[in-house]
Amino acid sequence: MQNHYRVVVIGGGIVGSSVLYHLARGGWTGIALIERAELTAGSTWHAAAGFHAINDDPNIAALQAYTIRLYRQIEAESGQSVGLHMPGGYSLATTPARWEWLQAQYAIHQTLGMEARLATADEIVADCPIVDPGGLLGGLFDPHEGAVDPHGATHAFAIAARRRGAEVVLRNRVLGLAAQPDGGWRLDTERGPVTAEHVVNAGGLWARRVGRMAGIDLPLTPMQHHYLVTTDLPELVARRDEMPCVTDLEGCTYLQQERKGVLLGVYERNPRHWKTAGAEWDYGMELLPEDIDRIGPELAMGFARFPALAQAGIRRWVNGAFTFTPDGNPLVGPVPGLRNFWAACGCMSGFSQGGAIGLVLANWIIEGDPGSDVFGMDVARYGAFACNDRYLCDTTAQFYARRFVIAYPNEELPAGRPLKTTPSHDAQAAAGARFGVVWGMETPQYFAPGEPGFVDAPTLRRSAAERLVAAEVAATRAAAGVLDTGVYARYEVAGPGAEAWLDLLLANRLPAPGRLRLAPMLAPSGRLMGDLTVTRLAADRFWLVGSYYLQEWHLRWFRDHLPRAGVTLENLSESWLGFSLSGPRSREVLAGVTREDVSNEALPFLACRRMDIGTGSAVVARVSLTGELGFEITVPAPRQRALWDALLRAGGESGLRPIGMRAQDSLRLEKGYGVWSLEFTASCTPSMCGLDRYVALDKGEFIGRDAARRDRETPSPQQLVLLAVEASDADATGYEPVFADGRRVGHVTSGAYGHHLRQSLALAYLERPLAEVPVPLTVTVVGERRAARILAEPPYDPRGLRLRA
Repeated sequence: MQNHYRVVVIGGGIVGSSVLYHLARGGWTGIALIERAELTAGSTWHAAAGFHAINDDPNIAALQAYTIRLYRQIEAESGQSVGLHMPGGYSLATTPARWEWLQAQYAIHQTLGMEARLATADEIVADCPIVDPGGLLGGLFDPHEGAVDPHGATHAFAIAARRRGAEVVLRNRVLGLAAQPDGGWRLDTERGPVTAEHVVNAGGLWARRVGRMAGIDLPLTPMQHHYLVTTDLPELVARRDEMPCVTDLEGCTYLQQERKGVLLGVYERNPRHWKTAGAEWDYGMELLPEDIDRIGPELAMGFARFPALAQAGIRRWVNGAFTFTPDGNPLVGPVPGLRNFWAACGCMSGFSQGGAIGLVLANWIIEGDPGSDVFGMDVARYGAFACNDRYLCDTTAQFYARRFVIAYPNEELPAGRPLKTTPSHDAQAAAGARFGVVWGMETPQYFAPGEPGFVDAPTLRRSAAERLVAAEVAATRAAAGVLDTGVYARYEVAGPGAEAWLDLLLANRLPAPGRLRLAPMLAPSGRLMGDLTVTRLAADRFWLVGSYYLQEWHLRWFRDHLPRAGVTLENLSESWLGFSLSGPRSREVLAGVTREDVSNEALPFLACRRMDIGTGSAVVARVSLTGELGFEITVPAPRQRALWDALLRAGGESGLRPIGMRAQDSLRLEKGYGVWSLEFTASCTPSMCGLDRYVALDKGEFIGRDAARRDRETPSPQQLVLLAVEASDADATGYEPVFADGRRVGHVTSGAYGHHLRQSLALAYLERPLAEVPVPLTVTVVGERRAARILAEPPYDPRGLRLRA
């Protein structure tokens, strides 16, 4: 072992070995993996080691496909067998709702270019004769599902990394971590101290403990997971090929062939955590006692779906611990608040994601960019609130118990709630608000006034709440609507260097004092890092407004580029709150709560100023996401409740109505407005999504300027368009494929019913030639292809006159 390395990876499981390999493949030398025991000696050694490309986040699904493709390559490069078996796999539908859901999932597979197909019950039983056909309606076949040998795959990465010059140090526990003034790290190990420029936490079951050594907590925790392996089954002994894997989604079980028997795993609905703070340091290659009574209901369903198992013996039981995060995706990337400290942990699907984690983390460390949109696994998608043990246990248990449960677009889950509320929360609840949650913040989705017993049943189609959403849309279009803006993040940038720094950080031209502008923020690659609003309150004082759930992500970016002096940055997201007031009578409502002039001349479109609202001061900006005349009114948080009361009193005779996020979605789509995470993402360039008109290439240097110039000269092959979809009782929601003459030419980013226009709408990325010369299109909506057409301009107020009224 040397005394200094460029990178030290802590942890020798499948993820840590993959990170080491990808760093070495990227040309870096002076890199090492330090493992407390042996390679695989955490959760890797006992894993079922199955893999699949399916993930609720399509960006992660694409990365999982990379992992699967990598296995043959790493086997050839290392000379170590990875024990690859890829017979494909069926996901079973045994209820009409599940069959509908699988058809919708098949469409997403098409968007991602994945080879999958829908299968009949007869096809499934012919391919997998141990499946009981009772109640079986069909399934989805993924030809890239399978399993590897966990020992062989991990060692293959390590061997290939060694051949490229990396070092693997075994039986040497890291005892302590200390940040150094130069941004590097000191690692105290059992064999003595080591320094490193970068440290990667791939600690697996110990990752939370490793994080705490560095002074931070991470939202991950180990949970127990069972599977059993049977003796030989006659049905498998008799066949020459390997039987496909099978997942019985309603039965909460998965099955894969193991020699001539099978491995049956369960995701029980009554899960158990284990060592929430992480495994003890001396925990070895051990298993936990099986808890058959607790998983009995799921086992019974498994043995009913696969009755041949009743005739087999059980060769072994495995109850081992794996780490889980609240959403089941790993924690990857630079840890906010620490220099050169990287996460590669919380990975419960290591053999689906390990290769991808190694790829993106090596890209990030070497190039400063992960290479694709990886927000779904970015460690910065969580705030400190997610590390609270109660929150963490509640949300991880919810994820585990729902591993195979259908996720509906209108469903709001209960775990970890309520965590954060705005001061007006109780008043909004009394007005009938039904809440969702955004980064722990309770957020009104719609209002059901006078209907305390109303329940919006989960569905893939238009839900029962649509009549309530329609009323909110109608009120906003005819009179006024008021929306809680607690879902917005706010940052104040001030000081003598504020203007120069923001001019470098943002791609737009900065506004004059008292004005605001839409502000694309780019990475050096030219891809988006944000679609912010920049408000200039004074010559040297600005507000940036963005998405509430991106706070850690954006703050990491801001701080990475913040100069050492001359600029102060303050997060106001919890200390300043307010409401968006919009609609043709919104000025009338605003005038009812202030004595100041709020006419179009005094407060024109995209203007802002401080004014007295009621008994206090507020920042009022003339801006709206609904396409109507509108104002965003922001006050110190303790005054938000008083502002709510004042607005409702003033708007009583004007038809003012509280509205939720679902109404705003309907309203924005009628105007063709995109939003972050749907239309605007870290995989988009300005020319793709229409934000290029805000990029000021002639203003001087800014981050991403060269790439933005290339993007303008040679636009992206895809372009964002607004579609009218001939849907009946359902709308596109995202990632559905778009076809022209039977060929896939794009995908939907978001959709909703435009209640004012009485038209199903969707924003979508299409091949640019088709966007410029429209042709007949179809969009898959809940598994059915529906006719669609491109709308050349927004169908509601195309000239924007109402915004500027």
